[in-house]
Amino acid sequence: MNDSSKTPLILVCNDDGITSPGIRQLIKIMRRIGEVVVVAPDSPQSGMGHAITIGNTLRLDPNTIYGDIKAYECSGTPADCVKLAKHYVLKDRNPDLVVSGINHGSNSSISVLYSGTMSAAIEAAIEGLPAIGFSLCDYSHDAEFDHIEQHVEDIARQVLKSGMPKGVALNVNFPHKQNEPVKGVKICRQAMAKWQEEFQERFDPYGRRYFWMAGNFVNGDRGEDTDEWALANNYISVVPCAFDMTAHYALQGLNNDWEILG
Repeated sequence: MNDSSKTPLILVCNDDGITSPGIRQLIKIMRRIGEVVVVAPDSPQSGMGHAITIGNTLRLDPNTIYGDIKAYECSGTPADCVKLAKHYVLKDRNPDLVVSGINHGSNSSISVLYSGTMSAAIEAAIEGLPAIGFSLCDYSHDAEFDHIEQHVEDIARQVLKSGMPKGVALNVNFPHKQNEPVKGVKICRQAMAKWQEEFQERFDPYGRRYFWMAGNFVNGDRGEDTDEWALANNYISVVPCAFDMTAHYALQGLNNDWEILG
């Protein structure tokens, strides 16, 4: 946003639902910066990734939960929320910033692929809008946000001031509250880590089999420039993410090695 005299228009989304403590906190912070419009799911959508609703109805209803702030609850996914916000709620008004979160739980490393929080931010980036996904490494419904409040505001203001490369969304993760203040902000790469899943076979009271996914997070990446390292050392991690999933480093090798190419 180049015109400092203009009040920025900020779209707030999330994946935990319109009533979650995290989005309440984010709305409170964004109100200090500009005009806020909220479009968020009417129920939790964690782990939905970049799913969109096809073949089913989408409902979008006004919600007065945030008083004078224009807010809507959507029956769809976080990506649906951004699409409806841009093309219906805001119509010809492009937001100066799209923020998603504050998510209850980490979206670092491989989790970014599954994240509904980041799918909203990435959807905004697809539309050419500056976007940030905010997540706190605390899964508790009663998570404390006071230690990150000023950092959320500072990062949002920095993006409004400096702009963002087209097609890029920031994945911002905050360490959970500790006895010492957050040390600072690190621009990072996504750690090469993964979930090592296992599926537990269980039976319901009627004897019908079902499966429950469990497992452990395994980080074999020892780099000190990753989001996982930053969070483990009480820093805020900021990872620039793009929706272009082309493995550019593989193009030349495939072109040179494949004999079936025309």
